[in-house]
Amino acid sequence: MNGGSMKRRPFRNILIANRGEIALRIMRTARRLGYGVVAVYSDADRDALHVRCADQAIRIGEPLPAQSYLRVEAIIAAAKAAGADAVHPGYGFLAENEDFARACRDAGLVFIGPSPEAIKAMGNKAGAKTIMQAAGVPCVPGYQGADQSDAAMLAEAKNIGFPVMIKAVAGGGGRGMRLVADAVAFPDSLRSARSEAQGAFGDPTVILERAIVDPRHIEIQVFGDAYGHAIHLGERDCSVQRRHQKLIEEAPSPAVSPELRARMGAVAVAAVKSIGYEGAGTLEFLLDASGEFFFMEMNTRLQVEHPVTEAITGLDLVELQLRVASGEPLGLRQQDIQFSGHAIEVRLCSEDAGQDFMPQSGRMALWQMPDELRVEHALQSGSEIPPFYDSMIAKLISHGATRDEARRKLIHGLEQACAFGVTTNQAFLAACLRHSVFAAGEATTAFIGKHRDQLLAPDSAAEAADIALAGLLLYVTDPDARPWRKGRTLAATFPIAARIELHHGIHDLEIVRERDGDYVANFDGRERRFEIEELGRDTIRFRIDGLTESARFLRDGDRLYIQHRGSALPVRDLTRSAPAATASTESDGKVRAAMNGRVVAVLVRQGERVEAGQPVMTLEAMKMEHVHAAPVAGTISAIDVVEGEQVTTGKIVAEIEVDAPKT
Repeated sequence: MNGGSMKRRPFRNILIANRGEIALRIMRTARRLGYGVVAVYSDADRDALHVRCADQAIRIGEPLPAQSYLRVEAIIAAAKAAGADAVHPGYGFLAENEDFARACRDAGLVFIGPSPEAIKAMGNKAGAKTIMQAAGVPCVPGYQGADQSDAAMLAEAKNIGFPVMIKAVAGGGGRGMRLVADAVAFPDSLRSARSEAQGAFGDPTVILERAIVDPRHIEIQVFGDAYGHAIHLGERDCSVQRRHQKLIEEAPSPAVSPELRARMGAVAVAAVKSIGYEGAGTLEFLLDASGEFFFMEMNTRLQVEHPVTEAITGLDLVELQLRVASGEPLGLRQQDIQFSGHAIEVRLCSEDAGQDFMPQSGRMALWQMPDELRVEHALQSGSEIPPFYDSMIAKLISHGATRDEARRKLIHGLEQACAFGVTTNQAFLAACLRHSVFAAGEATTAFIGKHRDQLLAPDSAAEAADIALAGLLLYVTDPDARPWRKGRTLAATFPIAARIELHHGIHDLEIVRERDGDYVANFDGRERRFEIEELGRDTIRFRIDGLTESARFLRDGDRLYIQHRGSALPVRDLTRSAPAATASTESDGKVRAAMNGRVVAVLVRQGERVEAGQPVMTLEAMKMEHVHAAPVAGTISAIDVVEGEQVTTGKIVAEIEVDAPKT
């Protein structure tokens, strides 16, 4: 192809219409290729790393930070003001918004992604299924009609047969998705899915699908250019999910044979060629136990999990995006794509896996990631994690000659990662990778649901060691205590009492230093003896039960953070706290916000009678809804918030006058 026939769309400066690790990932490749980069930011992200790393940064904030990155007019205006001539939408937010792609084109900006027409055709779940069905591609049976009334949706769900899946017609990432077991639960699930879809994508429309039991979630990465060429880059297995959101992705899939890969890849390539698709895209399928696959949807963008494909192909997918967007041909044939080894990615999220994956926000006191893995993130020690955005804060990616090598590397990397100050799913991810089902390559979308109790099961012996170590570190790092010295001591050995909060429990213990230099921790009738070999500013090396170990720690006021045996342990020192600080509030009749978030639904009225466990209020945080239930039976005596209000963790949102005890 000669230069005269090429559809050149040159650009020099790229505005990245996204935030965090997404923006930094795109900046890295753009800079390597010689492009300038412009960041945009909300008020909540004023000091974020992606803002400080860009050549230029422009505020697009508004009173609701969660909506800032969806402001099409503000982003177009920012691009003009900064002299950008191209826009990369990142992985989410506006990446699948046809109106945004069209607005960029109308403003003379190169949109680094597919055309508005392609986004409309394939980015909408209902439309994509219609195109695929016409092409003879097997699709999950369901309903994607225009009648969205409650009655029509319930009738269609009954026709499909329960269990059914409700899905937002726009967007992705698990938002606006609900698995519904029966007709009784359907109305509430429908309302919740619509509300979440409206909040995340600005469109409450949903479709229904028959729920396929225990499938694999397989996606095919495709690329097309402006000259009708298209290829696929193999598959990714994204089966390990919670709340219909991916947690672990890998390439290739342990369930896909070369023959099946060729079949699925051919279907995906034919689909994108039929609509003249340009750029990166992903077709998502469900693979059942018999080996049959069903098309679900297409994501008309780069995926969060693209690094595993990069690892096994040696390609830079962002570079391919930029080259295609500038009018260059893809320059790759299907036979050019070679796969090497195995790659696995985990999504490190600011959430508490032991508390139903409740999102967490706050200040990351210490942030250090392992050097031996590829880590995509936008944090540093002291960074604030706001409650307005997705809970994913980093991706850790390993690559090995074999799947098991990649898995072992990733477990080790997780054990070395330090994330102190905000609870993460670090230990849960490591437990998933260690589990025998995952290790055998047999995990389906039911993996976490089936094995959740086992994945979260406490190790009583390990917990006892954690409690003793926490008490020891509080003792030896107390700024008012005598400095630690190795060896014997002539000082008096009086026991020091301590009270700590750890593992969602309160623990009382005594620490004493004996004359031989050892320390003894006593609690719950048990005794653990420590010999400290070395104590540094943030590390300790000690011997316990004949085993020498090391741990990292950070003392921050009454908070102590410990990295021990691959887990981050947040400890709160309650020794000097007033008794009221540890008193139980579970039965006082007050419903408290479990996290920072926005009130999206008040489900009760003042004066209404409620039962213990009855839903009272729904809060949204990090793009997910969380129902808050009545802790006790009684009558609603006060509702202390209104819909749309932003609340902080612990705020009383409703009050219940507790039923009088029966005599």
